[in-house]
Amino acid sequence: MRGGMGNMGNMQQMMKQAQQMQEKMLKAQEDLKDKTVEAAVGGGAVVVVANGANQIISVKIEKELVTSGDTEMLQDLLLAAVNEALNKAKEMNEIEMKKITGGIGMPGLF
Repeated sequence: MRGGMGNMGNMQQMMKQAQQMQEKMLKAQEDLKDKTVEAAVGGGAVVVVANGANQIISVKIEKELVTSGDTEMLQDLLLAAVNEALNKAKEMNEIEMKKITGGIGMPGLF
């Protein structure tokens, strides 16, 4: 009978640890909103900045690229820069979450 009570204590401890981890993850998500990554393509002709919330913060395009009239190249460069910035933001998120979870995979969290 005593062993049953010990299991209950272990379960409560696990629940407490899970709650602490969840709180740390929520704080990390808030902190990531203030962290940014930058992606530059075309020799810096297009620069996109994204934050840890996977939001594009800014886009810079060199004037010469716009005035060249080559809209297809501009579109390609912009698409490449946005994708790279979002990939970097995702990678930054994964690194921060691994610090909290100790590398344990937590499917469905991010």
